[in-house]
Amino acid sequence: MENTGASSFLRSRRLESCFNTSSTPRADASRKVQREEVKQKLKVGFLAYDDDRWSSVLISCLRIVLCFVSMMFTTAVWALVMIFLLPWPYERIRQGNVYGHVTGRLMMWILGNPIQIEGAEFSNKRAIYISNHASPLDIFLIMWLTPKGTVGIAKKEIIWYPLFGQLYVLANHLRIDRSNQTAAIASMKEAAQAIIDNNLSLVIFPEGTRSRSGRLLPFKKGFVHLALQTGLPIVPIVLTGTHLAWRKGSLHVRPAPLTVKYLPPIRTDDWTADKIDDYVEMVNNLYVKHLPEPQKPLRLEGYNSLKSSNSQVSR
Repeated sequence: MENTGASSFLRSRRLESCFNTSSTPRADASRKVQREEVKQKLKVGFLAYDDDRWSSVLISCLRIVLCFVSMMFTTAVWALVMIFLLPWPYERIRQGNVYGHVTGRLMMWILGNPIQIEGAEFSNKRAIYISNHASPLDIFLIMWLTPKGTVGIAKKEIIWYPLFGQLYVLANHLRIDRSNQTAAIASMKEAAQAIIDNNLSLVIFPEGTRSRSGRLLPFKKGFVHLALQTGLPIVPIVLTGTHLAWRKGSLHVRPAPLTVKYLPPIRTDDWTADKIDDYVEMVNNLYVKHLPEPQKPLRLEGYNSLKSSNSQVSR
């Protein structure tokens, strides 16, 4: 009976292949194996730092509470500093960077994850700093490690985040209106002009949102437009392990080791507007090269279609 069933299955697969030239049994099997391998590797990566003992969870909760209290304190202190500096808008940016260095470093010290920093020699240049984004820890790391004179770009709704959002605005960081494409383009042009006029650097997450799985998402084009308008080099920051340490929707911070890797600056002064898609793909591929396997994007049909869709929306 088993042999008969297997033969029937094989005959049906051959018949299907006659009508579907874009999919062969071998290709389907290969994709299925690839998906299973990816799932298994992701599962192994998560399980490596799964310590759900009540003592571990309790310690994690206490650390998060301490982080929140500490951040509220430093935010309140620097808010007073920002109010005093209201007549000097771009001095507020630099004080915002000092706040980030103190608060980001303090948060990471409280959480206790081991951190390895590579390529630090590229971390003090005037540039557009970009980073992959898969965890709340990314925010703390970027706050801590970006140089003075660096301005961030966030959606305009950040002002409604309690205390932090108001401090972000007081620090004179940039906001963009993503409600429609015309408004977003105008916001980007204003941001580029502010960066040029005030000799600033910039930090931005090119994926535009946080990855749920830790895997790299397709890049949006905003950082390339800003590079074209400012002529600044791009310094990629590759973050690994943060998605294992603090997962989306969880209050349990695990002791996963983290790596922050600065890559050499990418010159953009000879870039041209007709090759924007090529530049986006080139920088995205650079991340794929330097990320560990569990954080590489899924090079399957789903990822490619998402990338294509993102390209059309971003134009």
